[in-house]
Amino acid sequence: MKVKLLQYTREPEKIIAAAAKLCYSSVGVEDIMENLTEENTSKFLNMLMSLGHESPIEHVSFTFCVEGVSRSLTHQLVRHRIASFSQQSQRYVKLNQFEYIVPPAIKENEEAKALFIKSMEESQKAYDEITNKLKDGYVKSGLDTKVAEKKAIEDARYVFPNACETKVIFTMNARSLMNFFHHRCCDRAQWEIRDMAKLMVKEVKKVAPTLFKYAGPNCVNGVCPEGKMSCGKMKEMRELYLEKKEVQ
Repeated sequence: MKVKLLQYTREPEKIIAAAAKLCYSSVGVEDIMENLTEENTSKFLNMLMSLGHESPIEHVSFTFCVEGVSRSLTHQLVRHRIASFSQQSQRYVKLNQFEYIVPPAIKENEEAKALFIKSMEESQKAYDEITNKLKDGYVKSGLDTKVAEKKAIEDARYVFPNACETKVIFTMNARSLMNFFHHRCCDRAQWEIRDMAKLMVKEVKKVAPTLFKYAGPNCVNGVCPEGKMSCGKMKEMRELYLEKKEVQ
């Protein structure tokens, strides 16, 4: 899995501080960015976090590029609706040999791993055979070869499993990103999207450390909302996400 922060709002913390400053003072547009030193910016952001005033952080956004993840992950990702997504298309990209993600539990079990790999190989074989049969039929009906192949893979892709590797670019504003981290950094989140969320936290902390100092599951800066379903690892989560050491 690779996670790269492609772009983000320039000076994100200063932009948020300016928005907060506008809310709490009579300053006008000409002076809104004045005196926003690193120290003052940090004060504004800490005040916002302590008050739970989150609307100003919607003014900045972060764009990530991710590869080496499964379609199982992206099906979960797109449930975060205040975001923009672009994903590699299986309609237009022919997968001559599709890559796939092997869950750790399967990788560690030799029998399960053998069955899994066999299933992946059978999916590829079925995809190839279906593509060829449909393509031949479309060509015989008079379609151009390229058009025929495009129509063929459009339906043949249905045999691919959730494990199929994909690539995605997505953009979220900071408030949506915080919500994403609350849910997906949680120990109860599915392992793959949790791993991605951890890598994303590392990336955003490099460019906006004050804004994202509490980034992580809800229990990092509050109580666990999971009730009886809590993982019981609040201490470990706080040590992982609040310490100045890198998130592993």
